[in-house]
Amino acid sequence: MSSDASSPAPEPATSATTADVPAFGWSSYAERVNGRFAMLGFTAVLLIEAFSGETFLRWAGLVP
Repeated sequence: MSSDASSPAPEPATSATTADVPAFGWSSYAERVNGRFAMLGFTAVLLIEAFSGETFLRWAGLVP
């Protein structure tokens, strides 16, 4: 009797918060966090433009 027959098959790694198996390295948790940071960044750009009265690129000095 070999030790391979008695040991269970390894389970695939799951996401940190769900039982989903990541497909091609992505998980729904990572996508959710990425989307939230994108929303924060977009809101920050809108606030900068609203309070400074300039476009973000001009405010950041990227456009003369």
